[in-house]
Amino acid sequence: MKVPLTIGDYLSRGAAIYGQRTAVFDEPGAPGALGTLTYRELESRARGMARALDAMGVDHGERVAIVSPNAAKFAISYFGVSAYGRILVPVNYRLNADEIGYIIDHSGTTVLLVDPESEDSLRGISPKHKIVLDGVADAELFAPAPDGAEPAEWAADEDATASINYTSGTTARPKGVQLTHRNCWLNAATFGWHTTVTDRDVFLHTLPMFHCNGWGMPYAVTGLGVPQVVVRKIDGEEILRRIEAHGVTLLCGAPAVVAAILTAAADRRTAGRDVPGAGTVRIVVAGAPPPSKTIERVETELGWEFIQIYGLTETAPLLTINRARSEWDGLAPADRARMQSRAGAPAVGVEIRTDDEGEVLARSNHVFAGYWEQPEESARALADGWFHTGDGGHVDAENYLVISDRKKDVIITGGENVSSIEVEDCLYQHPAVAEAAVIGVPDEKWGETVKALVVLRTPDGATGAELIEHCRSRLAHFKCPTSVELRDVLPRTATGKLQKFKLREPYWTGRERKVN
Repeated sequence: MKVPLTIGDYLSRGAAIYGQRTAVFDEPGAPGALGTLTYRELESRARGMARALDAMGVDHGERVAIVSPNAAKFAISYFGVSAYGRILVPVNYRLNADEIGYIIDHSGTTVLLVDPESEDSLRGISPKHKIVLDGVADAELFAPAPDGAEPAEWAADEDATASINYTSGTTARPKGVQLTHRNCWLNAATFGWHTTVTDRDVFLHTLPMFHCNGWGMPYAVTGLGVPQVVVRKIDGEEILRRIEAHGVTLLCGAPAVVAAILTAAADRRTAGRDVPGAGTVRIVVAGAPPPSKTIERVETELGWEFIQIYGLTETAPLLTINRARSEWDGLAPADRARMQSRAGAPAVGVEIRTDDEGEVLARSNHVFAGYWEQPEESARALADGWFHTGDGGHVDAENYLVISDRKKDVIITGGENVSSIEVEDCLYQHPAVAEAAVIGVPDEKWGETVKALVVLRTPDGATGAELIEHCRSRLAHFKCPTSVELRDVLPRTATGKLQKFKLREPYWTGRERKVN
Protein backbone atom coordinates (compact mmCIF):
# COMPACT_ATOMS: atom_id res chain seq x y z
CA MET A 1 0.00 0.00 0.00
CA LYS A 2 1.22 3.47 -0.84
CA VAL A 3 -0.63 6.49 0.57
CA PRO A 4 0.49 9.92 -0.72
CA LEU A 5 2.40 11.96 1.85
CA THR A 6 0.90 15.45 2.02
CA ILE A 7 1.40 18.17 4.59
CA GLY A 8 -2.32 18.11 5.38
CA ASP A 9 -1.61 14.90 7.30
CA TYR A 10 -0.05 16.94 10.10
CA LEU A 11 -3.04 19.20 10.68
CA SER A 12 -5.53 16.35 10.31
CA ARG A 13 -3.83 14.43 13.10
CA GLY A 14 -3.36 17.47 15.32
CA ALA A 15 -7.06 18.35 15.10
CA ALA A 16 -8.27 14.76 15.46
CA ILE A 17 -6.21 13.95 18.57
CA TYR A 18 -5.75 17.34 20.23
CA GLY A 19 -8.84 19.23 19.02
CA GLN A 20 -9.55 21.06 22.30
CA ARG A 21 -5.91 21.87 23.02
CA THR A 22 -4.55 25.36 22.30
CA ALA A 23 -2.83 25.34 18.92
CA VAL A 24 -1.73 28.96 18.51
CA PHE A 25 -1.29 31.98 20.76
CA ASP A 26 -1.30 34.81 18.22
CA GLU A 27 0.73 38.01 18.68
CA PRO A 28 -1.22 40.17 21.16
CA GLY A 29 -2.43 43.48 19.76
CA ALA A 30 -1.22 42.93 16.19
CA PRO A 31 -3.57 44.17 13.43
CA GLY A 32 -5.97 41.41 12.48
CA ALA A 33 -4.70 39.06 15.21
CA LEU A 34 -6.85 35.99 15.90
CA GLY A 35 -6.12 35.59 19.61
CA THR A 36 -5.96 32.01 20.88
CA LEU A 37 -7.00 29.15 18.61
CA THR A 38 -7.53 25.48 19.42
CA TYR A 39 -6.42 22.76 17.04
CA ARG A 40 -10.03 22.21 16.00
CA GLU A 41 -10.34 25.93 15.21
CA LEU A 42 -7.03 25.92 13.33
CA GLU A 43 -8.24 23.05 11.14
CA SER A 44 -11.63 24.67 10.59
CA ARG A 45 -10.09 27.97 9.51
CA ALA A 46 -7.66 26.20 7.15
CA ARG A 47 -10.57 24.34 5.59
CA GLY A 48 -12.51 27.59 5.42
CA MET A 49 -9.60 29.26 3.67
CA ALA A 50 -9.56 26.55 1.01
CA ARG A 51 -13.31 26.94 0.49
CA ALA A 52 -12.92 30.73 0.17
CA LEU A 53 -10.23 30.24 -2.48
CA ASP A 54 -12.59 27.87 -4.29
CA ALA A 55 -15.25 30.59 -4.27
CA MET A 56 -12.75 33.10 -5.68
CA GLY A 57 -12.09 30.80 -8.62
CA VAL A 58 -8.52 30.04 -7.58
CA ASP A 59 -7.73 26.65 -9.11
CA HIS A 60 -5.56 23.90 -7.70
CA GLY A 61 -1.92 24.55 -8.63
CA GLU A 62 -2.31 28.33 -8.53
CA ARG A 63 0.06 30.35 -6.36
CA VAL A 64 -0.96 32.18 -3.20
CA ALA A 65 1.74 34.49 -1.81
CA ILE A 66 1.89 35.87 1.71
CA VAL A 67 3.95 38.87 2.85
CA SER A 68 3.79 38.95 6.62
CA PRO A 69 5.73 38.69 9.85
CA ASN A 70 4.91 35.69 12.02
CA ALA A 71 1.17 35.40 12.61
CA ALA A 72 -1.54 32.83 13.23
CA LYS A 73 -2.84 33.56 9.72
CA PHE A 74 0.55 32.52 8.33
CA ALA A 75 0.24 29.22 10.21
CA ILE A 76 -3.26 28.72 8.83
CA SER A 77 -2.02 29.48 5.30
CA TYR A 78 0.55 26.67 5.43
CA PHE A 79 -2.41 24.29 5.44
CA GLY A 80 -5.28 26.30 3.97
CA VAL A 81 -3.28 26.78 0.76
CA SER A 82 -0.97 23.79 0.33
CA ALA A 83 -3.00 21.03 2.01
CA TYR A 84 -5.80 21.57 -0.49
CA GLY A 85 -3.79 21.56 -3.70
CA ARG A 86 -2.60 25.11 -4.18
CA ILE A 87 0.97 26.40 -3.90
CA LEU A 88 2.07 28.71 -1.09
CA VAL A 89 4.67 31.39 -1.86
CA PRO A 90 6.03 32.69 1.49
CA VAL A 91 7.77 36.03 0.86
CA ASN A 92 10.34 37.76 3.02
CA TYR A 93 8.44 40.86 4.21
CA ARG A 94 11.76 42.69 4.71
CA LEU A 95 12.35 42.89 0.95
CA ASN A 96 11.52 46.11 -0.84
CA ALA A 97 8.63 46.58 -3.25
CA ASP A 98 10.67 45.94 -6.40
CA GLU A 99 12.04 42.70 -4.99
CA ILE A 100 8.62 41.50 -3.86
CA GLY A 101 7.10 42.55 -7.17
CA TYR A 102 9.63 40.40 -9.02
CA ILE A 103 8.71 37.36 -6.90
CA ILE A 104 4.98 37.89 -7.44
CA ASP A 105 5.46 38.21 -11.21
CA HIS A 106 7.97 35.39 -11.55
CA SER A 107 5.90 32.92 -9.55
CA GLY A 108 2.71 33.83 -11.40
CA THR A 109 0.97 34.54 -8.10
CA THR A 110 -2.76 35.18 -8.45
CA VAL A 111 -3.55 35.83 -4.77
CA LEU A 112 -1.40 38.10 -2.61
CA LEU A 113 -1.94 38.31 1.15
CA VAL A 114 -0.36 41.43 2.67
CA ASP A 115 0.24 42.39 6.29
CA PRO A 116 -1.17 45.87 7.07
CA GLU A 117 2.33 47.22 7.78
CA SER A 118 3.35 46.40 4.18
CA GLU A 119 0.16 47.64 2.53
CA ASP A 120 1.39 51.13 1.61
CA SER A 121 4.76 50.04 0.26
CA LEU A 122 3.18 47.32 -1.92
CA ARG A 123 0.37 49.40 -3.46
CA GLY A 124 2.03 49.17 -6.87
CA ILE A 125 1.85 45.37 -6.93
CA SER A 126 -1.45 44.21 -8.40
CA PRO A 127 -2.01 40.49 -8.92
CA LYS A 128 -5.52 39.25 -9.71
CA HIS A 129 -6.47 39.20 -6.02
CA LYS A 130 -4.85 41.24 -3.25
CA ILE A 131 -6.08 40.94 0.32
CA VAL A 132 -4.88 42.90 3.35
CA LEU A 133 -4.60 40.83 6.54
CA ASP A 134 -6.35 43.43 8.70
CA GLY A 135 -9.22 41.36 10.11
CA VAL A 136 -11.73 43.10 7.83
CA ALA A 137 -10.70 42.61 4.20
CA ASP A 138 -9.63 39.05 4.99
CA ALA A 139 -12.50 38.12 7.32
CA GLU A 140 -14.14 35.76 4.83
CA LEU A 141 -10.84 34.18 3.82
CA PHE A 142 -10.01 33.14 7.38
CA ALA A 143 -13.51 32.41 8.63
CA PRO A 144 -14.07 28.90 10.07
CA ALA A 145 -15.73 26.41 7.74
CA PRO A 146 -19.13 25.04 8.76
CA ASP A 147 -18.96 21.59 10.32
CA GLY A 148 -18.67 18.98 7.61
CA ALA A 149 -18.25 21.51 4.79
CA GLU A 150 -15.37 20.48 2.54
CA PRO A 151 -13.42 22.31 -0.18
CA ALA A 152 -13.29 21.14 -3.76
CA GLU A 153 -11.68 17.71 -3.94
CA TRP A 154 -7.97 17.60 -4.74
CA ALA A 155 -6.35 14.36 -5.91
CA ALA A 156 -3.55 14.17 -3.35
CA ASP A 157 -0.11 13.98 -4.98
CA GLU A 158 3.02 13.83 -2.85
CA ASP A 159 5.14 14.95 -5.80
CA ALA A 160 3.07 18.10 -6.32
CA THR A 161 4.68 21.40 -5.37
CA ALA A 162 3.55 22.50 -1.90
CA SER A 163 5.46 25.79 -1.79
CA ILE A 164 7.81 27.95 -3.79
CA ASN A 165 10.35 29.57 -1.48
CA TYR A 166 12.47 32.31 -3.01
CA THR A 167 16.13 32.41 -2.03
CA SER A 168 18.79 34.92 -3.03
CA GLY A 169 21.44 32.34 -3.85
CA THR A 170 24.36 33.73 -5.83
CA THR A 171 22.44 35.58 -8.51
CA ALA A 172 21.03 39.07 -8.36
CA ARG A 173 17.50 37.75 -8.83
CA PRO A 174 16.16 35.22 -6.33
CA LYS A 175 15.31 31.71 -7.47
CA GLY A 176 12.05 29.95 -6.63
CA VAL A 177 12.74 26.71 -4.78
CA GLN A 178 9.99 24.17 -5.44
CA LEU A 179 9.39 22.03 -2.35
CA THR A 180 7.06 19.10 -2.87
CA HIS A 181 4.65 17.61 -0.33
CA ARG A 182 7.01 14.64 -0.07
CA ASN A 183 9.98 16.96 0.60
CA CYS A 184 8.12 18.84 3.32
CA TRP A 185 6.50 15.77 4.92
CA LEU A 186 9.73 13.81 5.27
CA ASN A 187 11.76 16.84 6.36
CA ALA A 188 9.23 17.62 9.11
CA ALA A 189 9.11 14.01 10.32
CA THR A 190 12.89 13.67 10.37
CA PHE A 191 13.41 17.09 11.94
CA GLY A 192 10.84 16.36 14.65
CA TRP A 193 12.43 13.00 15.37
CA HIS A 194 15.97 14.36 15.70
CA THR A 195 14.84 17.21 17.96
CA THR A 196 12.54 14.88 19.97
CA VAL A 197 9.34 16.87 19.53
CA THR A 198 6.55 15.47 21.73
CA ASP A 199 3.04 16.55 22.69
CA ARG A 200 4.49 17.85 25.96
CA ASP A 201 6.42 20.60 24.15
CA VAL A 202 5.50 24.26 23.73
CA PHE A 203 6.98 25.84 20.59
CA LEU A 204 7.95 29.50 20.17
CA HIS A 205 7.89 30.89 16.60
CA THR A 206 11.06 32.98 16.75
CA LEU A 207 12.14 31.77 13.30
CA PRO A 208 10.45 33.76 10.51
CA MET A 209 7.67 31.63 9.04
CA PHE A 210 8.75 32.65 5.52
CA HIS A 211 12.15 31.00 6.06
CA CYS A 212 11.80 27.66 4.28
CA ASN A 213 8.35 27.17 5.83
CA GLY A 214 9.78 27.67 9.31
CA TRP A 215 12.31 24.91 8.50
CA GLY A 216 9.36 22.50 8.55
CA MET A 217 8.92 22.75 12.30
CA PRO A 218 5.37 24.18 12.03
CA TYR A 219 4.30 20.94 10.34
CA ALA A 220 6.12 18.74 12.86
CA VAL A 221 4.71 20.40 15.97
CA THR A 222 1.19 20.58 14.51
CA GLY A 223 1.10 16.83 13.98
CA LEU A 224 1.85 16.30 17.66
CA GLY A 225 -0.57 18.87 19.04
CA VAL A 226 2.13 21.22 20.35
CA PRO A 227 0.94 24.68 21.52
CA GLN A 228 2.59 27.33 19.34
CA VAL A 229 3.42 30.84 20.54
CA VAL A 230 3.73 33.51 17.84
CA VAL A 231 6.38 36.23 18.14
CA ARG A 232 6.05 38.97 15.55
CA LYS A 233 9.28 40.85 16.23
CA ILE A 234 12.55 39.55 17.63
CA ASP A 235 13.45 41.09 20.95
CA GLY A 236 15.56 39.21 23.49
CA GLU A 237 13.61 40.25 26.58
CA GLU A 238 10.26 39.61 24.90
CA ILE A 239 11.41 36.10 23.96
CA LEU A 240 12.35 35.41 27.58
CA ARG A 241 9.03 36.82 28.74
CA ARG A 242 7.08 34.53 26.39
CA ILE A 243 9.14 31.52 27.48
CA GLU A 244 8.30 32.37 31.08
CA ALA A 245 4.60 33.01 30.44
CA HIS A 246 3.87 29.97 28.28
CA GLY A 247 6.38 27.40 29.50
CA VAL A 248 8.12 27.26 26.13
CA THR A 249 10.43 24.27 25.67
CA LEU A 250 11.52 24.59 22.02
CA LEU A 251 12.48 27.38 19.64
CA CYS A 252 14.49 27.85 16.45
CA GLY A 253 16.49 30.76 15.15
CA ALA A 254 19.60 32.21 13.59
CA PRO A 255 22.71 33.09 15.63
CA ALA A 256 21.47 36.69 15.86
CA VAL A 257 18.48 35.45 17.86
CA VAL A 258 20.83 33.64 20.24
CA ALA A 259 22.86 36.83 20.66
CA ALA A 260 19.72 38.85 21.49
CA ILE A 261 18.64 36.27 24.08
CA LEU A 262 22.07 36.15 25.73
CA THR A 263 22.14 39.95 26.01
CA ALA A 264 18.65 40.04 27.52
CA ALA A 265 19.55 37.27 29.96
CA ALA A 266 22.63 39.18 31.10
CA ASP A 267 20.47 42.26 31.69
CA ARG A 268 18.05 40.16 33.76
CA ARG A 269 20.83 38.78 35.93
CA THR A 270 22.21 42.27 36.49
CA ALA A 271 18.74 43.35 37.61
CA GLY A 272 18.43 40.33 39.91
CA ARG A 273 15.76 38.66 37.80
CA ASP A 274 15.54 34.97 36.90
CA VAL A 275 16.30 33.66 33.42
CA PRO A 276 13.64 31.09 32.44
CA GLY A 277 14.10 27.72 30.80
CA ALA A 278 17.14 26.25 32.55
CA GLY A 279 17.00 22.49 32.06
CA THR A 280 13.81 22.60 30.00
CA VAL A 281 14.46 24.67 26.85
CA ARG A 282 16.24 23.53 23.73
CA ILE A 283 17.12 25.92 20.92
CA VAL A 284 17.80 24.84 17.34
CA VAL A 285 20.20 27.12 15.48
CA ALA A 286 21.12 27.45 11.80
CA GLY A 287 21.80 30.14 9.22
CA ALA A 288 25.53 30.29 9.91
CA PRO A 289 27.73 28.29 12.29
CA PRO A 290 27.89 30.21 15.58
CA PRO A 291 31.19 30.57 17.42
CA SER A 292 31.86 27.82 19.95
CA LYS A 293 31.90 30.47 22.70
CA THR A 294 28.27 31.32 21.91
CA ILE A 295 27.34 27.64 22.14
CA GLU A 296 29.12 27.41 25.49
CA ARG A 297 27.25 30.46 26.79
CA VAL A 298 23.87 28.97 25.86
CA GLU A 299 24.68 25.98 28.04
CA THR A 300 26.40 27.75 30.94
CA GLU A 301 24.52 31.09 31.12
CA LEU A 302 21.04 29.97 30.07
CA GLY A 303 21.11 26.31 31.00
CA TRP A 304 19.45 25.52 27.66
CA GLU A 305 20.26 22.70 25.27
CA PHE A 306 21.91 23.88 22.05
CA ILE A 307 21.22 22.00 18.79
CA GLN A 308 22.83 22.99 15.51
CA ILE A 309 21.51 22.03 12.08
CA TYR A 310 22.79 22.68 8.57
CA GLY A 311 20.84 22.85 5.35
CA LEU A 312 19.52 25.12 2.65
CA THR A 313 16.13 26.19 1.37
CA GLU A 314 16.71 23.73 -1.48
CA THR A 315 16.95 20.88 1.04
CA ALA A 316 13.77 21.75 2.97
CA PRO A 317 16.22 22.36 4.89
CA LEU A 318 17.53 19.54 7.12
CA LEU A 319 20.79 17.92 6.00
CA THR A 320 22.86 17.55 9.15
CA ILE A 321 22.25 17.83 12.87
CA ASN A 322 24.65 18.31 15.76
CA ARG A 323 23.09 17.49 19.09
CA ALA A 324 25.29 16.70 22.10
CA ARG A 325 25.82 12.96 22.36
CA SER A 326 26.01 10.98 25.59
CA GLU A 327 29.69 10.36 24.87
CA TRP A 328 30.31 14.08 25.36
CA ASP A 329 28.61 14.35 28.76
CA GLY A 330 31.88 14.27 30.66
CA LEU A 331 33.51 17.01 28.64
CA ALA A 332 34.04 20.53 29.93
CA PRO A 333 31.51 23.00 28.48
CA ALA A 334 34.15 24.63 26.25
CA ASP A 335 35.24 21.28 24.83
CA ARG A 336 31.66 20.15 24.29
CA ALA A 337 30.90 23.46 22.54
CA ARG A 338 33.80 22.88 20.15
CA MET A 339 32.34 19.49 19.26
CA GLN A 340 28.99 21.14 18.62
CA SER A 341 30.41 23.90 16.45
CA ARG A 342 30.60 21.47 13.53
CA ALA A 343 27.65 21.49 11.12
CA GLY A 344 26.75 18.00 12.25
CA ALA A 345 26.19 14.41 11.19
CA PRO A 346 23.85 13.56 8.31
CA ALA A 347 20.21 13.30 9.36
CA VAL A 348 18.45 9.98 8.84
CA GLY A 349 18.01 9.43 5.11
CA VAL A 350 20.65 12.00 4.10
CA GLU A 351 23.91 11.31 2.30
CA ILE A 352 26.72 13.88 2.45
CA ARG A 353 30.04 13.94 0.63
CA THR A 354 32.44 16.50 -0.78
CA ASP A 355 33.83 16.60 -4.31
CA ASP A 356 37.44 17.05 -5.40
CA GLU A 357 37.15 20.82 -5.02
CA GLY A 358 35.72 20.58 -1.49
CA GLU A 359 32.13 21.46 -2.37
CA VAL A 360 29.52 19.86 -0.12
CA LEU A 361 27.12 17.58 -2.02
CA ALA A 362 23.93 16.06 -0.64
CA ARG A 363 21.27 13.49 -1.49
CA SER A 364 18.00 12.97 0.35
CA ASN A 365 14.23 12.89 0.04
CA HIS A 366 14.31 16.47 1.32
CA VAL A 367 16.06 17.84 -1.78
CA PHE A 368 13.85 20.10 -3.86
CA ALA A 369 12.25 19.35 -7.23
CA GLY A 370 13.97 22.25 -9.00
CA TYR A 371 13.87 26.01 -9.44
CA TRP A 372 10.57 27.43 -10.64
CA GLU A 373 10.79 28.04 -14.41
CA GLN A 374 14.60 27.83 -14.39
CA PRO A 375 15.46 24.42 -15.88
CA GLU A 376 19.12 25.22 -16.61
CA GLU A 377 19.73 26.39 -13.02
CA SER A 378 17.94 23.28 -11.76
CA ALA A 379 20.08 20.99 -13.89
CA ARG A 380 23.27 22.59 -12.61
CA ALA A 381 22.21 22.36 -8.97
CA LEU A 382 21.16 18.70 -9.30
CA ALA A 383 23.93 17.50 -11.63
CA ASP A 384 24.92 13.82 -11.41
CA GLY A 385 22.15 13.01 -8.94
CA TRP A 386 23.56 15.16 -6.13
CA PHE A 387 22.53 18.58 -4.87
CA HIS A 388 25.47 20.98 -5.14
CA THR A 389 25.27 23.19 -2.07
CA GLY A 390 27.91 25.73 -3.11
CA ASP A 391 29.39 25.49 0.40
CA GLY A 392 32.93 24.29 0.99
CA GLY A 393 33.88 21.90 3.75
CA HIS A 394 34.99 18.43 4.69
CA VAL A 395 33.68 15.35 6.46
CA ASP A 396 35.82 14.51 9.49
CA ALA A 397 36.78 11.16 10.98
CA GLU A 398 33.51 10.93 12.92
CA ASN A 399 31.48 11.55 9.75
CA TYR A 400 30.55 15.04 10.92
CA LEU A 401 30.39 17.77 8.32
CA VAL A 402 32.55 20.84 8.92
CA ILE A 403 31.76 23.93 6.84
CA SER A 404 34.97 25.83 6.16
CA ASP A 405 34.15 28.30 3.42
CA ARG A 406 31.37 29.34 1.11
CA LYS A 407 32.00 28.67 -2.53
CA LYS A 408 28.99 30.70 -3.50
CA ASP A 409 29.39 34.38 -2.75
CA VAL A 410 26.41 34.48 -0.44
CA ILE A 411 26.66 36.43 2.80
CA ILE A 412 24.53 35.17 5.68
CA THR A 413 23.83 38.04 8.04
CA GLY A 414 21.47 37.46 10.94
CA GLY A 415 20.28 34.29 9.21
CA GLU A 416 19.32 36.16 6.02
CA ASN A 417 20.92 35.37 2.66
CA VAL A 418 22.43 38.33 0.83
CA SER A 419 23.66 38.02 -2.75
CA SER A 420 26.93 39.90 -3.12
CA ILE A 421 26.21 40.26 -6.83
CA GLU A 422 22.94 42.06 -6.10
CA VAL A 423 24.62 44.54 -3.74
CA GLU A 424 27.46 45.12 -6.20
CA ASP A 425 24.95 45.81 -8.94
CA CYS A 426 23.34 48.44 -6.73
CA LEU A 427 26.69 50.06 -5.98
CA TYR A 428 27.54 50.22 -9.67
CA GLN A 429 24.41 52.30 -10.19
CA HIS A 430 26.07 55.14 -8.28
CA PRO A 431 27.84 57.42 -10.78
CA ALA A 432 30.96 57.71 -8.59
CA VAL A 433 31.66 53.95 -8.46
CA ALA A 434 34.21 52.50 -10.85
CA GLU A 435 34.61 49.07 -9.25
CA ALA A 436 32.95 47.26 -6.35
CA ALA A 437 33.35 43.98 -4.53
CA VAL A 438 31.02 42.95 -1.71
CA ILE A 439 32.13 40.41 0.89
CA GLY A 440 31.05 39.07 4.25
CA VAL A 441 33.18 39.94 7.26
CA PRO A 442 32.86 38.66 10.84
CA ASP A 443 30.43 40.41 13.16
CA GLU A 444 29.79 39.51 16.79
CA LYS A 445 26.07 40.26 16.63
CA TRP A 446 25.04 39.15 13.15
CA GLY A 447 27.61 36.39 12.48
CA GLU A 448 28.59 38.14 9.27
CA THR A 449 27.94 41.62 8.00
CA VAL A 450 28.13 43.15 4.53
CA LYS A 451 31.27 45.07 3.60
CA ALA A 452 31.84 46.88 0.32
CA LEU A 453 35.29 47.41 -1.19
CA VAL A 454 34.98 50.27 -3.67
CA VAL A 455 37.18 52.03 -6.22
CA LEU A 456 35.87 55.50 -7.08
CA ARG A 457 36.02 57.15 -10.50
CA THR A 458 37.51 60.25 -8.86
CA PRO A 459 39.06 60.46 -5.37
CA ASP A 460 36.34 62.76 -4.02
CA GLY A 461 33.43 61.15 -5.87
CA ALA A 462 31.57 59.87 -2.81
CA THR A 463 31.99 59.01 0.83
CA GLY A 464 31.37 55.61 2.39
CA ALA A 465 28.31 56.98 4.17
CA GLU A 466 26.87 58.25 0.87
CA LEU A 467 27.33 54.85 -0.76
CA ILE A 468 25.63 53.09 2.16
CA GLU A 469 22.69 55.51 1.93
CA HIS A 470 22.55 54.92 -1.84
CA CYS A 471 22.10 51.19 -1.20
CA ARG A 472 19.60 51.69 1.61
CA SER A 473 17.38 53.71 -0.75
CA ARG A 474 17.26 50.83 -3.22
CA LEU A 475 17.61 47.55 -1.29
CA ALA A 476 16.17 45.93 1.80
CA HIS A 477 18.26 47.34 4.65
CA PHE A 478 19.62 43.98 5.81
CA LYS A 479 21.29 43.61 2.40
CA CYS A 480 23.12 46.92 2.56
CA PRO A 481 26.78 47.42 3.46
CA THR A 482 27.42 48.32 7.08
CA SER A 483 30.88 49.56 6.11
CA VAL A 484 32.63 50.75 2.96
CA GLU A 485 36.36 50.64 2.37
CA LEU A 486 37.61 52.90 -0.42
CA ARG A 487 40.54 51.43 -2.36
CA ASP A 488 42.76 52.49 -5.20
CA VAL A 489 42.50 49.13 -6.96
CA LEU A 490 40.85 45.71 -6.61
CA PRO A 491 43.23 42.88 -7.52
CA ARG A 492 42.07 40.64 -10.35
CA THR A 493 43.30 37.50 -12.09
CA ALA A 494 44.83 37.54 -15.57
CA THR A 495 41.35 36.91 -16.97
CA GLY A 496 39.92 39.86 -15.06
CA LYS A 497 38.13 37.92 -12.32
CA LEU A 498 37.93 39.03 -8.72
CA GLN A 499 39.06 36.37 -6.26
CA LYS A 500 36.80 37.07 -3.33
CA PHE A 501 38.41 34.48 -1.10
CA LYS A 502 41.56 36.62 -1.26
CA LEU A 503 39.59 39.78 -0.54
CA ARG A 504 37.98 38.13 2.49
CA GLU A 505 41.16 36.59 3.85
CA PRO A 506 42.53 39.60 5.86
CA TYR A 507 39.26 39.94 7.76
CA TRP A 508 39.12 36.24 8.69
CA THR A 509 42.79 35.79 9.66
CA GLY A 510 43.17 33.57 12.70
CA ARG A 511 39.76 31.97 12.29
CA GLU A 512 39.50 28.29 11.45
CA ARG A 513 36.29 28.81 9.46
CA LYS A 514 35.70 31.39 6.79
CA VAL A 515 32.09 31.71 7.85
CA ASN A 516 30.95 32.95 11.24
